[in-house]
Amino acid sequence: MSDNEETPENRLRKELPEEVPATEPDVTAAAPEEKQPSEKQPSEEKPSEEKQPALTGRQRLVQGLWPPRLTRAQLIVAVLLFGLGFGLAVQVASNSNSDSALRGARQEDLVRILDELDDRTQRLEDEKQGLEKQRDELENSSNQAEEARKQTVEKEKQLGILAGTVAAQGPGITMTIEDTKGTVQADMLLDAIQELRAAGAEAIQVNDVRVVANTYLTDSGKSVSVDGNKINAPFRFKVIGKPADLEPALNIPGGVVQTLEKEQATVAVERSNKIIVDALRAAKRPDYARSSSQ
Repeated sequence: MSDNEETPENRLRKELPEEVPATEPDVTAAAPEEKQPSEKQPSEEKPSEEKQPALTGRQRLVQGLWPPRLTRAQLIVAVLLFGLGFGLAVQVASNSNSDSALRGARQEDLVRILDELDDRTQRLEDEKQGLEKQRDELENSSNQAEEARKQTVEKEKQLGILAGTVAAQGPGITMTIEDTKGTVQADMLLDAIQELRAAGAEAIQVNDVRVVANTYLTDSGKSVSVDGNKINAPFRFKVIGKPADLEPALNIPGGVVQTLEKEQATVAVERSNKIIVDALRAAKRPDYARSSSQ
């Protein structure tokens, strides 16, 4: 039988499909992809540095302020602010001391201080009105030359009283300071003179020395010198002015009388309707000053 004859076996082979030869697996497809050089495996990563803890707002502020980095301008401003603050502190302390003294004063003393301020204001107003009156008289007088002469004579007397070249009399007070311990010093007597002037004293005499505008006081051993003249206790002040203003000025809380009494001195103040100030000062011609009026 030839091979070409169609037998049942040949027919069966034709009907069955030919076996597909097994192919080898694609090595390229199965192989893992090559990683890019930029990518790093977790095992290849270098150990990273430890992270710093986050700073709080206060810590950042401290780092910004310390250590200080001051410029010259900032240093100058700091010094000026310090000086201003120190001055304000001194002023506040001074005001608080004076306020505390007034706060501890009695009602009668406060009323007396207010009356003294009112009296000073009234004296200035009276002086203003007197000057305005003199001006009106000069302008309205038919004989202006005679009126001017009268006013000049009166003004000369007033200036003589202030300069100590003319004796004076009028209402006022007498203050006597007994100092058996020798504790009264020149600055205490000067405070008394200044307080009396502020209260409206027009003429002052201490013992036998007339007090004028340029009077000075110094300590001289156990005594006090007024314009170079030694005076000893008891110190006797004769003062011309309004008694109702002069005496309260000396007795205010923390004033002249209390200060002297703390030094174990005894102070006596008496009012009088007639005080005579007769200690005189020689008129001194100024060496350089001349009148500017023609």
